[in-house]
Amino acid sequence: MIETVLRSEDLPVADRFEWWQELTSHTLTPTEITSDHADDFRACVRLLDLGAVQVSVLSYPSLRSRRTPALVRRSDPELYHLALTLRGRQSISHCRRDALVGVGDLLLYDTSHPYDASAFPDDDGTVEGIVVNVPRAAFPLPAAKVDRLLAAPLPGDTGMGALLSQFLLRLAPESDSCRPQDAIRLGGLTVDLITAFLAHHADTEDGVPPESRHHALMVGIHSFIERNLGDLKLSPSAVAASHHISVRYLHRLFQPQGITVSAWIRQRRLERCRRDLADPRLSDRPIGFLAARWGFVHASEFTRAFRRAYGIPPSTYRQDALRSEPCIDRPLRASSGPGDPMPR
Repeated sequence: MIETVLRSEDLPVADRFEWWQELTSHTLTPTEITSDHADDFRACVRLLDLGAVQVSVLSYPSLRSRRTPALVRRSDPELYHLALTLRGRQSISHCRRDALVGVGDLLLYDTSHPYDASAFPDDDGTVEGIVVNVPRAAFPLPAAKVDRLLAAPLPGDTGMGALLSQFLLRLAPESDSCRPQDAIRLGGLTVDLITAFLAHHADTEDGVPPESRHHALMVGIHSFIERNLGDLKLSPSAVAASHHISVRYLHRLFQPQGITVSAWIRQRRLERCRRDLADPRLSDRPIGFLAARWGFVHASEFTRAFRRAYGIPPSTYRQDALRSEPCIDRPLRASSGPGDPMPR
């Protein structure tokens, strides 16, 4: 497994805040943390180990985190932190800049400069976010230009920001199906996508290696397909048009994967159907309804495709899956269908 889930509620109340301080010092960077909830600190973190890159999905109450000059002098792992806010608000004073970000915003900061950050929860008292740790040396971009983006709110709902946000949102829930050997590949893909995102905002696109641009384009294509699986008009031509490339070039991009664009779309639709069939919350929905939800108009066509892909009819798969004990343990809300908005 590349994932570790840790919860303060698994510890005695008196130990929870100290545990959080130690955990964030090791997984993020050493800071001085204070909180009005130190007496009973309820928090959860999901850690994804992707080799040189680490992704943390965090849920916690209000707090203040200070990386002092003394802590910087004592130890500097020379990391960039890229944070995506999912719930609540975050403020930071860093590199002579002050920023306040909300849901859907991205924020870049680093371990080589002091900062003073605070987290403010929403109405239910919870702050949620995703933080990616990347070594400064991993980015093939001029450090001076990247550093201009420190403590500058960056939009995560449009353009390259939306692409990066959707990738990070899918990365955490999908990690339980990844193998350990996938970690290094995912880490490299994460760096490539962040590189393209930062290059866009730092106006250094020409400095992005061709392989990084290629990976970023493929992530965008896959993300577009996932968002539109329920659209009957989804086709190779629609995918190509949305990314301003030719259909011929799109097919060339998929050749190394050993699968055609149409086959990939069908495979992803079948996987969504398979998940719905195993979901006890959808057990009262007809199989035909679930199939149509993901783009299969004809029930007989869906049944044949499902049997070819999984070896058994969808009705048999559903019966077997619902008899087994479900295991749903994710901090982020699962998608309820095509076109779902960003979790709040």
